[in-house]
This record gives sequence, C-alpha cells and structure tokens, in this order.
Amino acid sequence: MNKVENKVQYNIKNAHYAVMSDDGTYGTPVPIPGAVALSLEAQGELSNFYADGDVYFTSSSNGGYQGDFEFARIPDSFRQAVLKEISDNNKVLIENTNAQPAKFALGFQIDGNIRSTLFWFFNCTCTRPSVESSTNEESIEPQTETLDISCAPNENGDIRAKTTADTADDIVSAWFGSVYEKDKTTGEA
Repeated sequence: MNKVENKVQYNIKNAHYAVMSDDGTYGTPVPIPGAVALSLEAQGELSNFYADGDVYFTSSSNGGYQGDFEFARIPDSFRQAVLKEISDNNKVLIENTNAQPAKFALGFQIDGNIRSTLFWFFNCTCTRPSVESSTNEESIEPQTETLDISCAPNENGDIRAKTTADTADDIVSAWFGSVYEKDKTTGEA
C-alpha cells in the first residue's frame, strides 16, 4: 500500500559523512553537527540529434551534482578525515598544499510535513572552506563555514540514494548507521 507523500519539505539536519576507501567502500558515518543550508545543482545537459529536418533523438547526461553545504562550523574531525589536515605533536592542525581531500559519502535529512526524507550522496569531493569573520556590533551574529561539494557517480553509476514515503521503517531507522547500499534483488533499475 502506498503511503501519502510529503507536500512540502523544510529544515536540513542530521548531516553525516563517511570516508570512501580505495576499494570504493565507505567507512562508518560520522555526524557533522550544525547544518545550515544546502544547495546542490544537477550537472548534465540535453543533447539533440537532428535528422529529417527535426529533432530525431534527444539524449540526457547525468554528471551528478555540484554546489555548497553551509555549516555553523566544520568540525576538526572532518578537516582531518576528509580535508586531510594533519594534527602535529602540539595538537595544531596543519593544512598542506600537497594533501588531496578524501572522497566521501554525504548523508543528511530534510524534514517534511509527514515524514523526513533521508539522503546519501556518493563519491563526493569538496574544497576547504574560506576563512571569514567579522567584528561584533550590538549583537553576536554567528559566522558560518561553507564547503563547495561535487557528488559524482560511483563506478556502478549510482549518484545518490533517497528514501520515499514507502521506504520501510527499519531502513529509515538504520539510515545513518552505514551508507545505504542498493538492494540488488528487487526493484527497478
């Protein structure tokens, strides 16, 4: 039986990352507290082939997503695991120009009027955040940090996983325990 779908969505929260190993598997998800805003634009285009004086065939490419994710503050654990900053003997984080960021999966939750929708974006890479701040005036306004993120297809072509109104409760409750892997025994391609 189909459940009723959300009419609206709002409020991003519950962000997680899971570092991708060299064999394409993901480690245990780690929370990134303080999600503020997310904007991921679909990458790809339509290409028309003309014959007989008209559009004869149209193809669509899917290059994943690209955009930014704003946080209250990027945790040091993320800086070390993904951005590859190194903690020296004095517990000072060092950013090195030769360090290459790790690939990771990005998970998060968007609330809805009936049920939250949960996501995992695969094969993500990101840039380091800019350093910005400003002086306090009459009130304290928190400063945020933003990551530029690219989410590309995995080797098998999968880009993201997203729950639906019909996703089983046990899948939803375990969503951030590990990066979701496609059930290959059922469903449509």
